[in-house]
Amino acid sequence: MDRRLGDQFAYAAFFWPALAAVSAGETASSMAAHFLGLELEGDRAAQEPEGVTPSRIALELQTVRLRDFSIVESGVPSLLCTPLALHGATVADLAAGHSLVAALRGAGLDRLFMADWRSASADMRFLGIDDYLADLNVLVDDLGGTVDLVGLCQGGWLSLVYAARFPGKVRKLVMAGPPIDVAAGQSELSAIAAATPLTLFRSLVDLGNGRVIGRNVAKFWGNDTVEVNAIRRSLQTPHPADSQEFAALEAVFRKWNSWTIDVPGTYYLEVIEKLYKRNELATGNFVALGRTIDLSQVRLPIYLLVGSDDEVVALEQALAAERLVGTPQDRMKHEVVSTDHLGLFMGRATLENDWPRIVRWMKDLAPDGGFG
Repeated sequence: MDRRLGDQFAYAAFFWPALAAVSAGETASSMAAHFLGLELEGDRAAQEPEGVTPSRIALELQTVRLRDFSIVESGVPSLLCTPLALHGATVADLAAGHSLVAALRGAGLDRLFMADWRSASADMRFLGIDDYLADLNVLVDDLGGTVDLVGLCQGGWLSLVYAARFPGKVRKLVMAGPPIDVAAGQSELSAIAAATPLTLFRSLVDLGNGRVIGRNVAKFWGNDTVEVNAIRRSLQTPHPADSQEFAALEAVFRKWNSWTIDVPGTYYLEVIEKLYKRNELATGNFVALGRTIDLSQVRLPIYLLVGSDDEVVALEQALAAERLVGTPQDRMKHEVVSTDHLGLFMGRATLENDWPRIVRWMKDLAPDGGFG
């Protein structure tokens, strides 16, 4: 085995279609044995990590809470679409100096909201991609019907699909580390996902009685063993590993990393089949809310932020959006940052240096969508 499981968990939680694999050297039968040996737990109350930035719940639906971080009541709202993965939305609001929410507000996004996806209860097990798109549409309508959309990783492709399905409702689109065309390149974890039999993913859902139970998957991955150096790399912190400052930050990270959500089995399997097995978004066969998604018809301004060391989403997988959408080149922008996947959302240097440029682009009201 090339790596300890815990070292990969911070990444794997964002790339949960690959959660069934321990290493490239193991067979499907041995991986299945690991899962079949898991003892399913009943639902239990756990303390959800709190973000560092004060907010209020502006709307609450079955699948999502709309968090309001705004300090003004007018202007085009910005909606942060966090990943629907095994970790909560605190990924975007982890700690002081490591909060995307704070970085966006500090750079001038005064009317900021976040889609905080809820853990799936047993009666949510049959919810699919269409259900989440429909609820995202409710959030947008509640905000006035037009937003600037910021999608992170899994929330990135969902935001792109939403913009294609409802083209008049998104003014500008930002995507950070989004898996758009999995055939365009290969990341460490997408390779594992592609090689994992679909039957194993279905077995995982069956073990959870129709859901992917986050804490059981977390036990399998050994998420408590994430190495200190991996945490420091993702957080881009200057504090030495033996400092009190880093110890406090490490504790916050590990608390976030250890708290998981459950995912509806239908949604989980649809994402695996549609995006990672059949690559439907890139091939033009993805159907959302009754309409086939044609990315070539997407013409709104788009900004892509990708990591050069991203183990979850390869550069080519994210940058493929540039050739797939119909947005004119003078309205497209991409930036490659020297960071891993988590560093795109919680890395100190990325938050201080790169996201303020994105905010300036978002606030540019040039009628031609330019980037002056």
